[in-house]
Amino acid sequence: MKKDIKVLFLDVDGVMTDGKIIYNERGEETKHFNVHDGLGIKLAMRAGLEIIIISGRKSVVTDYRAAELGIEAHTGIADKAALYREIRDAKGYADCNCAAIGDDINDIGMLRAAGTSATVADAPEYVKSEADYITFAKGGEGAVREFIEYILKKCGTWEDVLRSY
Repeated sequence: MKKDIKVLFLDVDGVMTDGKIIYNERGEETKHFNVHDGLGIKLAMRAGLEIIIISGRKSVVTDYRAAELGIEAHTGIADKAALYREIRDAKGYADCNCAAIGDDINDIGMLRAAGTSATVADAPEYVKSEADYITFAKGGEGAVREFIEYILKKCGTWEDVLRSY
């Protein structure tokens, strides 16, 4: 059965990264993003999916990564589920058109609302129990790419993406 997913909502810390935040002596933060996730995001976009970051932390580094990938980012969001619903409604999507991946308690509302949800291998059990799919990869280690490939296969667009290379 094919799914009609049109948009993917991503958490950042613990999903696109391993959850570690490094500060230098000037107080500037650094995060490690996985290049495979970046290519996965580009593959999803090639297949027609919209990608939107919703992150609880305000982060210049996250904004920079989103701009580099050409995706929409909302950082410093206290109520991710509320913003998810606001974006969904503004763009005219139904929950069945939405996928989301998150790894912590503040992602649960968004995971419950999305038609297809995922979490990472190293998420707490109470988050795993809310997800439709649990990645084999840990956060920051290709989990986003894994979920994107899962979505593209479920939507029946994976072969088209492969042929485009």
